Amino acid sequence: MKILLVEDEEKLARFVELELKYEGYEVEKAFDGRRGLEQALSGVFDLILLDIMLPELSGTELLRRLRRVSQVPVIMLTARDGVPDKVAGLDLGADDYITKPFEIEELLARIRAALRRRETDAAATDGTVTCGVVTLDPSSRDVTVSGERVELTKREFDLLEYLMRNKNVVMSRDKLLGDVWDFDFDGGTNAVDVYVRFLRAKIDDVFNIKLIHTVRGVGYAVRDTEGAT
Repeated sequence: MKILLVEDEEKLARFVELELKYEGYEVEKAFDGRRGLEQALSGVFDLILLDIMLPELSGTELLRRLRRVSQVPVIMLTARDGVPDKVAGLDLGADDYITKPFEIEELLARIRAALRRRETDAAATDGTVTCGVVTLDPSSRDVTVSGERVELTKREFDLLEYLMRNKNVVMSRDKLLGDVWDFDFDGGTNAVDVYVRFLRAKIDDVFNIKLIHTVRGVGYAVRDTEGAT
């Protein structure tokens, strides 16, 4: 497995590089965002570790440009622990984040989790998932309702795909947080509810269908829809 590390703190970068190599990963480094983007676009990597605060080009801007052409897993490294910063990175297409300072064991665990998800996603690209008039294609990451394409963020798509692959099964908020976000939120978070509202606003409300159902006190379930009107 080959990892690109984009980090301007050279001592931290060297430490992480040595730990990753000890675990058997091949590592390339970049110390600024512009060089990191060049390497990300010209090389073949299994995962990218990306600092947010970078010279030349910020990590969030690098990610925004990268996501135009690549879905390689990205874990953000950030000294900022505010929820808005984390949500912004995730909405741009990051797969995970870890806040500095971090324990190397946690970083390695998140890397393993991201690579497992990548393998699962690759295995799931053989066919589309359909719930009534809603069709989701994991290979192109397209969602259509009665043939009309719906624009979703990466997190919205991941949540919808998980619910559709578990059609008619009620999923608790904790289960969704663990399996879709795959990292620990504070127990009081309303992230799942927020993203369900985003999906309903783009699909249920626009096409006058009932796709995502609330099971009060438990969680959410996707069920087959009738024709859009």
